[in-house]
Amino acid sequence: MSMKQKVILTCAVVGENDYNKAHPNFPVTPQEIADAAWEAEQAGASAVHLHVRNPETGDGSRDHELFLDMASRVRDKGVTAVMNITCGGGAVYIPDPADEGRAGPGSDMASAEERYLHIEKILPEVCSIDVTTQNQQDGDTDMVYLNTPFTLKKMAKRFQELGVKPEIEVFAPGDIMLSNKMIEEGYFDAPPCFQIVMGNRWGLPATPETMIYMRDLLPENAQWAAFGIGRMQMPMVAQAVLLGGNVRVGLEDNLYLSRGVFATNGQLVERAVTIIENLGCEVASPEEARVMLGITIC
Repeated sequence: MSMKQKVILTCAVVGENDYNKAHPNFPVTPQEIADAAWEAEQAGASAVHLHVRNPETGDGSRDHELFLDMASRVRDKGVTAVMNITCGGGAVYIPDPADEGRAGPGSDMASAEERYLHIEKILPEVCSIDVTTQNQQDGDTDMVYLNTPFTLKKMAKRFQELGVKPEIEVFAPGDIMLSNKMIEEGYFDAPPCFQIVMGNRWGLPATPETMIYMRDLLPENAQWAAFGIGRMQMPMVAQAVLLGGNVRVGLEDNLYLSRGVFATNGQLVERAVTIIENLGCEVASPEEARVMLGITIC
């Protein structure tokens, strides 16, 4: 009897972009985020992907003290899911309308050293690295999400020194090509771990054809996952499983269970578990996920 395919199920519990403030249970404070991570694990998540927000305003933040507080609370809560901390902050360029060669209000550009400071303090098992430069939108704000190869290589090298596994987030075919070059040059260790981001403006369409194309560009030994934004979250869960990949759900990417009905992280994880199991696969335990990702357990 063949063994069932194991699927790593990640819950991205909060994110940093604007969100609908009418949501009654959106986690904002470090304790609320820790509670949401626990809820996600209890619902079946193999891993939790974590950001922080300003507790007073709810805005996204990259304050390293907030990150350390949040991570400590997650650990104190007893969460055993793989801890995956974002390292995507500090790369927002909003051109000054009067002179696009200058950063305008809302820009947040930082050095590699500043961007990974919280990773040095927390030492999570996994952290995300966004190998992309792309036009994007946050609410009504147009921006460039700007990650240069120079900065990406400095970050990747530091992650190797720290023993933190990078989750390589890709938003376009060229991002995979750059990542593959970085693998060749020794910046990412085997097995590389990719996350395919689908459905954001102005990125990859959340379609089966797009996912197949992106998957086929990946190295043969890669662990990979994909996710869709908004209403395409669950269809992309099913598509990724059918193509042999891992999945991600959570309030960072989608606030709703159905049209007009707000979700919790636990509810989104439960729905993903049902899809995975109905397709004849099994959700990987946190321990199984660590083995699949090649994470060294100290």
